[in-house]
Amino acid sequence: MGPLSGITILDLTSVLMGPYATQTLADMGADVVKVESPEGDIVRHIGPGRTPGMGGMFLNTNRGKRSIVIDLKQNDGREALLRLAARANALIYNVRPQAMARLGLSYEQVAAVNPGIVYLGAFGYGQDGPYAAKPAYDDLIQGAAGVPTLLAAAGDGTPRYVPITIADRIVGLMAVNAMLGALMHQQRTGEGQRIDVPMFESMASFVLVDHLGGLTYEPPLDHGGYARLLSRSRKPYRTSDGYLCVLIYNDKQWRSFFEAIDRTDFLAQPRFANHAARTRHIDEIYEEIGAIFLTRTTAEWRELLERADIPVMPMHSMESILDDPHLRAVGFFETVEHPVEGRVRQMKVPSTWSATQPQPGGPAPTLGGNGRDILTEAGFSSAEIERLGHSKAVHLPD
Repeated sequence: MGPLSGITILDLTSVLMGPYATQTLADMGADVVKVESPEGDIVRHIGPGRTPGMGGMFLNTNRGKRSIVIDLKQNDGREALLRLAARANALIYNVRPQAMARLGLSYEQVAAVNPGIVYLGAFGYGQDGPYAAKPAYDDLIQGAAGVPTLLAAAGDGTPRYVPITIADRIVGLMAVNAMLGALMHQQRTGEGQRIDVPMFESMASFVLVDHLGGLTYEPPLDHGGYARLLSRSRKPYRTSDGYLCVLIYNDKQWRSFFEAIDRTDFLAQPRFANHAARTRHIDEIYEEIGAIFLTRTTAEWRELLERADIPVMPMHSMESILDDPHLRAVGFFETVEHPVEGRVRQMKVPSTWSATQPQPGGPAPTLGGNGRDILTEAGFSSAEIERLGHSKAVHLPD
């Protein structure tokens, strides 16, 4: 029984940002009803899978949900959705608001059947600017928020995208944050509202916390950017036989490091006097420390650094992380039986709660596999359900 037990959320999202957000809400106990088009969420077909439409990425962003297939372009499909919305606490979508209006599912139209509903849109851009109607994808938002420029400055000068759909995940969590606040207000007052969570503005605020720097001031004190994060030598240290992730950060850690390697002479140098001095010389410091790390093996460095209480972690691959001793000890990965896919690996909710522990509520659903149950619970009669199935306004499972 998670903290959102008893809350019903209509999930009209697809791809990654919205489904990641609604999976988080489902883990908290919400009844998330995933409303899919007849073609299904495109992510069903990304990556390897045992059966069509059940790819690994889909399984990892849609667990704990129920699926119903509604053709929202049909009037009967739209009316069915509105009947579901009349009983829901919230509706979340991630297409452009203009598309929702064309479907007859704008906030005003949904609120007409349920004034208390939380109607949350997570899409590309705020609706008061010139980008309002533009499409948005993770790569585009990374670029607009300056991420490739930062990677170019920190690397070989070539702009690159982060090899994670990082904007989708970050903005998805911002949508969760907004939804939880709105649901708390709803539960206290009964009042619903519309919430827009734009990707561009959300990612810009996320990136600029680190990198606005001297541009915070008028007039500017510099050209922006946090020097330590932009150092081209800020990367896993190469050892004599591999790589290791180490961060020697504060005064105590630098002193401990140089004492551990018997090089206390470094401490007399002005560039190691304090954090500000180290930041000014960060490129040369990282380069010099990198040369020192080449002198020992990964295992030797881990033993030395852990003994000196200096932050160190292994550099995992996607395979080696599955055997990480800490993740194994906390039970991070578990193998479960999926009713269609058989044995699959899933990740636990990383936070720990003393009273209402969130947990995966069940496997990711097959396309439309819960349609009959969802309609029945919403008060549709057997005759209505069969009529919707016959007209293909709702695609029902066999």
